[in-house]
Amino acid sequence: MNASRLRRRLRSAVRRPARKLLTPGPPTAELLHPIGPEVPDDRHVQQVIDLCIRIGEVLLSSGEGSGETTETMLRVANAFGLSAVDVDITFTAVTICCHRGMAATPITSMRLVTHRGLDLTLLARVYQLVEQIERGRGLRPSAAALDAAVTATHPYPRWVATTGAAGLAGALALVLGAPAVAVLSAAGITAVIDVTGRFFARQRLPAFFRQVMGGFLATGATAALFTIGVLPEGTQPELVVAAGITVLLSGFAVVGTVQDAISGYNVTAAGRAAEIGVLSAGLLTGVVLGLKVAQRAGVTLDVAAELPQSGARIAATIGGAALASAFYALNGYSPLLALLFAALAGGAGRGTYVLLTAYGAGPVAAAGVAATVVGLAAGLLRRAGRVPWGKVPPLVVTLAGISPLLPGLTAYRGFYELSVEGLTDGLVTITLALAIGLALAAGVTLGQYLTRPQATPLSPADPAPPGTRN
Repeated sequence: MNASRLRRRLRSAVRRPARKLLTPGPPTAELLHPIGPEVPDDRHVQQVIDLCIRIGEVLLSSGEGSGETTETMLRVANAFGLSAVDVDITFTAVTICCHRGMAATPITSMRLVTHRGLDLTLLARVYQLVEQIERGRGLRPSAAALDAAVTATHPYPRWVATTGAAGLAGALALVLGAPAVAVLSAAGITAVIDVTGRFFARQRLPAFFRQVMGGFLATGATAALFTIGVLPEGTQPELVVAAGITVLLSGFAVVGTVQDAISGYNVTAAGRAAEIGVLSAGLLTGVVLGLKVAQRAGVTLDVAAELPQSGARIAATIGGAALASAFYALNGYSPLLALLFAALAGGAGRGTYVLLTAYGAGPVAAAGVAATVVGLAAGLLRRAGRVPWGKVPPLVVTLAGISPLLPGLTAYRGFYELSVEGLTDGLVTITLALAIGLALAAGVTLGQYLTRPQATPLSPADPAPPGTRN
């Protein structure tokens, strides 16, 4: 009897852990459970997802990354009671789907992104609207406010934005060490390029040909000024070309591409990369054509040598970088308060770059660390939340802050080597310029990642968060 009882106890003791060991684990992904009787009606869901998708269109067309755009759309949907929402973003389209469990069919909407441009004031208004929505603003007033923001006129006249582009080129020439006459020439040529480019944009000329035209004007106009004596010997006219090229480089596209690739939005990143390749090819074509025409006319624009560092030179470089960032923000119709933050970010980024190169760091590493400083500033600005000066969109600080770090002079050196010295040397230099651009984008992304708000981890009993796809 005792032996039988002992066997039963042993069998029970062995059976329990064995059963637990062989029990299947929990599912990898939570299923969408039925919502129950409180199902949002079609009209409400359609109005909410329409508002979300229009907000996403504004953000994506302004250069925001797919991750930030998706997160903002989900926040708006959740604020209006739609928690089971999926967002799918590609390079030219935004799709949103609201799941309503097993009680009703899902509702899906898609919107094409046909226009791309930089309107930082519109971006600031949209982010302010999102904050107001999360504080409890109603659906209809929010939709009316978005309509008003999208249809509002620019805060400045058109000539002010052109002045911003011209000032950006002049400040970049100052950063590169150009004398006063070259600074003024870079500003004047860039103003002509900006006005001409916007005219052809209204005529729906593809961006590739506008880049060809811009590169040709930057090189050809500089060669013409050098020929007629406006730019005398010793003024380094090639710095004028480098400043114009920097303005034409797609800084915000590079940042968005790397951010999307790091965040896992590979489809959008591939589309942005293709756009960068086309625009860069157009710029290369225009500069090479300009150099060829200048050579036929007997004008040679050599590659500028590096200027020796001194205290006055470093101060002029950092001051010029701050001015360049402020003018970049002005060219993007930025709010006036954002000009100050853009200038501070640009000066801090360029100062970091100068300091690192003085201690022997290479251009790629120095650019990456300097961009990380800019990304940290943008991330801290994002975390400022509802502080009044926190209303400045972080994208303003990001794009304006890296503008003085864009490799315009390195790109021009590569273009010059391709057209004059040979294919091999030119490709090596252009690859270096590309590496600097990628380091800038990666550094900005890292800085923003380090300062992002910490997400609250979900407990096992909590439902899975709304999904995102790409």
